[in-house]
Amino acid sequence: MQTPAIELNNIDKRFGAVHANSDVSLSIAQGSIHGIIGENGAGKSTLMSILFGFYQADKGEIKVRGVPVKIKSSTDAISHGIGMVHQHFMLVEPFTVLENIILGAEGGRLIGPALAKARGELKRLEEEYELDVDPDATVGELPVGLQQRVEILKALYKGADVLILDEPTGVLTPAEADHLFRILKTLRDQGKTVIFITHKLREIMAITDHISVMRRGAVVANFATAETNVGELAEAMVGRRVLLRVDKTPAKVGDIILDVKNLTWLDKKKIARVDDVSFQVRKGEIVGIAGVSGNGQSELLDVITGIAKATSGHVLFKGEDVAALDNAAILRQRGMAHVPEDRHHRGLITSFSAAESAILGYQHNPALGKGFRLNQKAVTDLTRRQMEEFDVRPADPNLKSAKFSGGNQQKIILAREIGSNPDLLIVGQPTRGVDIGAIEFIHRRLIQLRDQGKAILLVSVELDEIRSLSDRILVMFAGRVMGEREPSADERELGLLMAGVSKEAA
Repeated sequence: MQTPAIELNNIDKRFGAVHANSDVSLSIAQGSIHGIIGENGAGKSTLMSILFGFYQADKGEIKVRGVPVKIKSSTDAISHGIGMVHQHFMLVEPFTVLENIILGAEGGRLIGPALAKARGELKRLEEEYELDVDPDATVGELPVGLQQRVEILKALYKGADVLILDEPTGVLTPAEADHLFRILKTLRDQGKTVIFITHKLREIMAITDHISVMRRGAVVANFATAETNVGELAEAMVGRRVLLRVDKTPAKVGDIILDVKNLTWLDKKKIARVDDVSFQVRKGEIVGIAGVSGNGQSELLDVITGIAKATSGHVLFKGEDVAALDNAAILRQRGMAHVPEDRHHRGLITSFSAAESAILGYQHNPALGKGFRLNQKAVTDLTRRQMEEFDVRPADPNLKSAKFSGGNQQKIILAREIGSNPDLLIVGQPTRGVDIGAIEFIHRRLIQLRDQGKAILLVSVELDEIRSLSDRILVMFAGRVMGEREPSADERELGLLMAGVSKEAA
């Protein structure tokens, strides 16, 4: 038998009371794509961070190509041919692609020779692995799909034979994700080993050769991808059968809560990011907005929630013009809640405790204190109740927000906004970076809110999610609403609308 590319034997890691990895043993075959799946907080990223040298295991052994090694830093990992593409890219945005590629591998005091050498090697790697990117482009000006390619090129340039990708599709459009999969298959066919960490079961089935399932810090199952299915993987992940569809009764629609009329918003370059958009959302319904990321959905939500001012047109919330209400804080007081698309920049403050993030925007609630003084016990008690209700792990109100996994950060935000008992809930990408068990939970809560007579405006790049949850679907392309469809609409037709092609034109 061929020697495994990576062997992890009895890896154990604790962070205080949190047992992040519990006696984990794992074997990764050379020249394969090995998927690691599990709920948020299952220990996937911690395990890979140990392999890449960010953390050291409390006990256990790592073997690379059959040889026991000590990996105490990322430099050690790279010297053993291990590279990692992180969920949040480790790039210097003002630098060019070429400068980012050689960063940390300059090879001397003079930068000129290193750049010249890197340019030639970069061209070879791009051609060999279909990783085309302009070496002189400024990284901060590239779309996320190309930034990810830069991360992969950086790892390959430094000699990676084993490439770890942590939730690589979380920031990609479906087309970008498809291109990434083609790249990974090419890497595998060229003899590279890929470790693919994700919570998206359909992706893991489409791209991997082998799958390991983690739950509560331990590996609980291993499968050959060809011999398993989505239902079996979901059950292994959460330890119970998971409902992979959304059950809901027909909507009982009431009065208009949100009325958007001929809304237009121009950016600094006078380009219409939202272009003459009109629609309504009523009590007791979920209106979903489908579309490829970057087609005006984010800007639309900003105007509706008072973060940005409309260039023209009107947004009426319960009959009042949002522009006249001055700011987002007043909208919250009037009954509009907002789960933002970007949880790190807008949903919480990562340096705050979970309890502090759990009251952001609601800190003036009289139940939480008077004037500028917060009642810390009331804040902590509220956060504990929300954590229990939304199954936030670990259930520690005093833990820094940054210490929670992405899915648990999302639950903190959802608990805060749904807990405010809003008349209108604006939700952007509700399950981005969230595992299958949490997705099921979040979907169920949104349907419960709808059935209580609340109005919900949902934006998601996941078409399956939009079709499952929505009572009506609006499709956006280039800032305009291309059409309104029922959730039962043909997927191909929705896809054409998302690409800017109407049914009549097609």
